[in-house]
Amino acid sequence: MPHSVVDELLYEARLYAARFGQPHSVVPDKHLAIVTCMDSRIDVFGLFGLAIGDAHIIRNAGGIVTDDVLRSLVLSQRVLRTREVILVHHTDCGLQQIHEAEFREKLRADVGEPPPYEFGAFDDVDAAVKRAIQRVREHKFLPSRDLVHGFVYEVKTGVLREPH
Repeated sequence: MPHSVVDELLYEARLYAARFGQPHSVVPDKHLAIVTCMDSRIDVFGLFGLAIGDAHIIRNAGGIVTDDVLRSLVLSQRVLRTREVILVHHTDCGLQQIHEAEFREKLRADVGEPPPYEFGAFDDVDAAVKRAIQRVREHKFLPSRDLVHGFVYEVKTGVLREPH
């Protein structure tokens, strides 16, 4: 019988449950939410020295501040008492390698209709971070909009930097 990745992960989940300690509060210890890309090269916990229970981690393709990310941040702040937001984009992002209109047209040709959403493709990662910061700071449903920080993670060096 073939051995799958899911089988391996379920085995690891059983080991994890066996050593599971005390449950953490639903309120993050550092009162922090981090929005970043789903890219598998970004170890958010390692990058910031975080432990389980320290922060909310919100991930999607590109770390784009979508309506759903804003929804999650509103709940994070208003219900679960976070106060600071960190936005992390990164170099060599897949969204930098597509052209929005061309990709949408390819999908339309393949499926018969375009997707009902944008992908958020961008050329300039620094400008994308600045736009993300601005979008969060302007969202009137967020009570804590002054402590919003944006960074670029350099995937080749592991360096985190502020956008230029």
